[in-house]
Amino acid sequence: MANSVLAGVELGGTKCVCVLATSSGEILAQERVETTTPDETLPQIKAILRHWFETRRDIAALGIATFGPVDVDQSSPRWGHIGQTPKPGWSGVGIAQELSAGLDVPLALDTDVNGAALAEMRWGAAAGLDDFAYVTVGTGVGVGLVVGGTPICGFGHAELGHMRIARVPGDSWPGSCPYHGDCVEGLAAGPAIIQRSGMRASLIAPDDSIWHLVGHAIAQMLHNLVLTATPRRILLGGGVITAQPQLFPIIRRALQASLNGYVSSPELDMIEDYVAPPGLGDLAGPLGPIALAAAVAGQQTPRAAMLA
Repeated sequence: MANSVLAGVELGGTKCVCVLATSSGEILAQERVETTTPDETLPQIKAILRHWFETRRDIAALGIATFGPVDVDQSSPRWGHIGQTPKPGWSGVGIAQELSAGLDVPLALDTDVNGAALAEMRWGAAAGLDDFAYVTVGTGVGVGLVVGGTPICGFGHAELGHMRIARVPGDSWPGSCPYHGDCVEGLAAGPAIIQRSGMRASLIAPDDSIWHLVGHAIAQMLHNLVLTATPRRILLGGGVITAQPQLFPIIRRALQASLNGYVSSPELDMIEDYVAPPGLGDLAGPLGPIALAAAVAGQQTPRAAMLA
């Protein structure tokens, strides 16, 4: 594939990032669009892509890494469409169809967290690993769970942020998730923190007691990850973690306490390396769609046309 030029779009719950990069991960251009409504956000993204494709003739593929739920089943007639989401106006939107229209290049689509996981596997802290997890805690809680070098996928993608967990004894706060109340996302994501405390995560003191509750919820999810998929590393990123890095030791201690010595492995013995920040830092998300695009660059027929 040489060092192809690739276009990517990371659609997040708060912002969307359009990226032009090489297949080696060198970012050539990057533009941000706020995530509001489809009618406001998508035309801005399409204008950026159109400009890039009109001014450059060497773009080899387009990758789209989007918030979920999204239909990633390539045999489904709803492939590329957003599922039921609390984000106003986005349920049912055909993301892949909207953004790839008129762009005659191969197209790859997956969740934003799966894209970030693949970027970490290609260029970051998961290089050389075929089995690992990438966890993001921000507007939502998402997990890119890679097994055998591929994100797990059945009838759809994993939604481990909506896992139900054991609560901290005495904590009866109902949670913020409109679907499940006190799932991990309903207890630990940015909106949950705001609802519980009245403040954004970045404004809360590092020693506030809320971080024990947030760290416990995340560690409970990691407990279940360890016992089901046995990942060789867990990378932990997202806006909440970036704003409050003291969550790392809280989560590590809570995970070890929860496992209680039941699982033994060299990886878990080195807990600081096992639960670690992403190697790409804040670039894991934007490089996610580039990793997706790199995987399909060189195909003769656009993915959208193949599946239409």
